[in-house]
Amino acid sequence: MTRGGAVRRWFTPGLVGLHVFAVVAVVFCVLMGLWQAGVYDSRKEGERADKQDVPRVAFAGLWDVAEPFTSRLNHRPVTITGTFAPADQQVWVVDKEQDGRTGAWLLAPVLIDGDALMVVRGWSATPGELPAVPRGAVTFDGVLEPGEGNAAAYDPDRGTIGSVRIPTLLNVLPYDLWAGYAISTDAAVSGGLDLVPPPQPGDVSWTVGLRNLAYALQWWVFGAFAVFMWWRMATESRAASRAKVASDS
Repeated sequence: MTRGGAVRRWFTPGLVGLHVFAVVAVVFCVLMGLWQAGVYDSRKEGERADKQDVPRVAFAGLWDVAEPFTSRLNHRPVTITGTFAPADQQVWVVDKEQDGRTGAWLLAPVLIDGDALMVVRGWSATPGELPAVPRGAVTFDGVLEPGEGNAAAYDPDRGTIGSVRIPTLLNVLPYDLWAGYAISTDAAVSGGLDLVPPPQPGDVSWTVGLRNLAYALQWWVFGAFAVFMWWRMATESRAASRAKVASDS
């Protein structure tokens, strides 16, 4: 059989329909996979925007003292208006690193309608005498963070604690406390201490929109399967055609 004859056998009326169906199926699967991959990328970008482009809002009315700390509050920039509790109710949170040095955060209760939000005023390499607090009602900017979960013993003689653990502080201070705390970003209330840089929102996990990524891979597997079935059916059809020609001759 000539080469031209062999090629023509790939384009018999029965096989042409199979070729067309295979091309349509593969193109459809590839496009559907690309669409789902695009949805996956869009969801990641949307999640990243939600985490990094959160507008600053007033703390008042955002979060009730009886409510738990939820993901919508994490790293949330807020403007806080309240009155600092007496200076002797401040606490040093020890073993806090900043700029490669170990020091302590100055944690102060800020009274808002009789309840207290714990606020990190700043960082000191050598915690010692408690600085004075601002007088009267003050307004300043901060970033909300969840309370730290590791165990923290309070030392009443030194006025220190091992972490910002809200349940422990509830037993120390005579106020109802919010379940998280704020890191002040306003030097006006720092008491001359170094400001503590709030944690930056982490990169978005690749698992965001994972279902769409799985759908994309699934569609591409379907496309590969369509190619396999096309090849198998086409070669079997050609083999049957050759066998028929051989038997007729």
